[in-house]
Amino acid sequence: MSALAAIPVTGWAETCPLNKDIAAAESELFVQIRQAQRGDVVPPLSDALWELWTDAPDDKAQALLDEGMRALRLGDYRLAELRLDELIAYCPNYAEGYNQRAFAEYLQFNYSAALPLLDQAESLSPRHLGVLTGKALTHVALGDVEAAQEPLKKAVRLNPWLSERALLLEPLGQEL
Repeated sequence: MSALAAIPVTGWAETCPLNKDIAAAESELFVQIRQAQRGDVVPPLSDALWELWTDAPDDKAQALLDEGMRALRLGDYRLAELRLDELIAYCPNYAEGYNQRAFAEYLQFNYSAALPLLDQAESLSPRHLGVLTGKALTHVALGDVEAAQEPLKKAVRLNPWLSERALLLEPLGQEL
């Protein structure tokens, strides 16, 4: 039995609190990424972005996210979907729940099911690189490289060091 399954649900607050305000920290990290002179300084900055995005609004949401992500790493998609669906129901304004749920669909080759989840995540967190590159890669997996271009361009404007930039049909120039 997982640690989360052993926690009584009645001990949690009934409503999800507001998302943490990460805008300033996120903006500063994107500035540092765009100003980087070498690609090897970018991974710690990207890791810091992921720490912001995966810092859930409260302990219940964090436990659901952590359990869902752990289940994804282990290939237990049923448990991942269950926990991430619980997270989305509890915190419908938290983008990472939708992003990770979309990733569960992607890993199972359910690309069409991933796209609406990614759209919702992007509406909640429009600068989330995982969401943007996830949308691009999902479109590519569906054979629609053209549809991948918009989210990919948004992602590369935020982080010109992304390896996914190789999927751009027309390289971005100085307008980055």
